[in-house]
Amino acid sequence: MNSTIGLKLKEILLDLGLPEQIAILTKNTIVLITVIGLSFLAYYITKKILIKVLRGFVKRSKVEWDDILLNKKILKRFSHLIPAIIIYFFSKNGLVEYPKISAFIQGGSYIYIVFIVMFILDAFLSALHDIYQTFPSSRERPIKGYIQGVKIVIYFIGVIIVISVLIGQSPTKLLAGLGAIAAILILVFKDTILGLVSGIQLTANQMVKIGDWITMPSKNADGTVMEITLNTVKVQNFDKTIVTIPTYALISESFQNWKGMEESEGRRIARSVYVDLKSVKFCDHDMLERFKKIKLIQDYVTTKQHEIDEHNKKLEIDDNDRVSRRNLTNVGVFRKYIEIYLEKHPKIHESNSGYTLLIRHLQPTEKGLPIQIYCFSKDQDWVKFEQVQADIFDHILAVVPEFELNVFQNPTGADFKNLNQLS
Repeated sequence: MNSTIGLKLKEILLDLGLPEQIAILTKNTIVLITVIGLSFLAYYITKKILIKVLRGFVKRSKVEWDDILLNKKILKRFSHLIPAIIIYFFSKNGLVEYPKISAFIQGGSYIYIVFIVMFILDAFLSALHDIYQTFPSSRERPIKGYIQGVKIVIYFIGVIIVISVLIGQSPTKLLAGLGAIAAILILVFKDTILGLVSGIQLTANQMVKIGDWITMPSKNADGTVMEITLNTVKVQNFDKTIVTIPTYALISESFQNWKGMEESEGRRIARSVYVDLKSVKFCDHDMLERFKKIKLIQDYVTTKQHEIDEHNKKLEIDDNDRVSRRNLTNVGVFRKYIEIYLEKHPKIHESNSGYTLLIRHLQPTEKGLPIQIYCFSKDQDWVKFEQVQADIFDHILAVVPEFELNVFQNPTGADFKNLNQLS
């Protein structure tokens, strides 16, 4: 209420013959009732009429962002702001005769306005984040950490203003005094500061995004990223447990992101079969003839045998000299069989498709000779991938005896029992 109107009202009451004290009291009562009425009227117009009209426009609108803004109750919070502003100006100009009461109401309404503004900005930022979530790029570059950082700044400024009103000091002086306790503030908000910096690095370098499959053994994380916030990254493991990882840990420690594999058309199989070294031997005539009956390798065996025979004949090496002459081995033929078998497998990428297909010997160990199968499945889905991998090794383990090879296995109690029976 403008002070000029208050003075005119006071003069009118004095002209009516009222004593000055009664005129002042009557004037303030009338002003108070008017201010309360205006406050309720402004609240009613904003909440009951304006919001209702806007809701009708939003329902008829085809865009989605206005629905999000309305659902975040920004207008409802705004409806509390206008009455507070009316009361603030009333206390500033309408109660000049009562400075202490005016200062109290003015300070209370000012603090209320600050809190309402903080809540409005909080809701607005949340709405902006929800609107951003509707865009496909939100999965590549999440901004929730940035939104939380801005909210912290808003609430920090709001709290400083409230404290300055309560102690009667300027906010700038209060901020200047905080420099003395800056070290304590840094210690208190260490995780928040580290999380903010880490979040910027993660997003800018596209190290991880929502929906990525990551593994981080140090944090027992092996699953899908559900949420990236200012302080934490939430991961749902494949056993449906939830792991919360500090955001800065993804920068300071190592983790594995399977995004490249998921975006490609292949998933790697790298597993070994251990062959008993005592079963490795040269192929004799009967063995080669039996191998020629295996359709997948009959051309290889025929061609390779002819090549070896020509080589040995050229060097005039006797057939009985199995040490000096070149020979096929059962493990070599077995290795070639696996290679051809995988080349023709409908669920495995061929070697000429840009994906490695390799069957190799690794360093022999006390468990025998490791024959590693290195290839790429066409199915990336975990369940289907495991089924393909299991089917392949089921077949490999089943055909090993056909090449007169043995798969290494540590002796069990049954082996010792059979040995005792034989002895």
